[in-house]
Amino acid sequence: MVERSPGQRQKASRISGLSGKVVIVTGATAGIGRATALRFAEERARVAAWDVSDKDAEQLESAIQSAGGESFFQFVDVSRASAIESAVAAVAEKWGRIDVLINNAGIVRDAQLVKWKDGGPSSTMSEETWDAVIAINLKGVFLCTRAVVPHMIRAGGGVILCAASVVGLYGNFGQTNYAAAKAGVIGMTRTWARELGKHNIRVNAVAPGFIATEMVRAMPDKVLQAMIARTPLARMGTPEEVANTYVWLASGEASFIHGAVISVDGGLVLGT
Repeated sequence: MVERSPGQRQKASRISGLSGKVVIVTGATAGIGRATALRFAEERARVAAWDVSDKDAEQLESAIQSAGGESFFQFVDVSRASAIESAVAAVAEKWGRIDVLINNAGIVRDAQLVKWKDGGPSSTMSEETWDAVIAINLKGVFLCTRAVVPHMIRAGGGVILCAASVVGLYGNFGQTNYAAAKAGVIGMTRTWARELGKHNIRVNAVAPGFIATEMVRAMPDKVLQAMIARTPLARMGTPEEVANTYVWLASGEASFIHGAVISVDGGLVLGT
């Protein structure tokens, strides 16, 4: 069994200053992205929910509206610059500005760099597997941020928050591509903090540890227990806990936090 976090069922308290803000959330139909979209909706934000799948789009839009926000679903492949530019233009036309960008979209395609068996390589990480993860998890963050920043500069400021990972801090077996992408996200976050602070654009990253998304919960219980055993708080995190971090960082309550990488990992980095 995966433990639920303390107070998970309680509705988050409202944070001032986010009502009416225009927020783009990439990878918004499931997991952390969905929880983040709904959490901003609870703050009465206007949420542009982007995803490469529109399977759950209607349900998500309904949930955003029920939570108190305004919704605008867009089918967007974040690895394609033209798709992003069109989507950003549509958000700006609909709501007049863009206040917050949550670079959440990501995929995993795990494989060992070289798997060695019986005196020779039995498999390697393919170039296609490398490219797929880098295209979404790293290039996608670059393309989305590049498209949004001019709108924020013209408006006098904004907030950019990027999904990193504890894997980007310490690596992980079988995740050369994912670790490289997330380390790159951390590097871009710190670089953009230096470049964009003068425009009143705050840039930070969030580095989740083991989070109990639907995909993770479907793993064998033995694997889940191993994840929990590596985490000093002795449980997995929830998508809502990561979403709460994004919302707080986007609010005025985090107004002097800039260029930071916030670990939401139950102490996992301490335990490595």
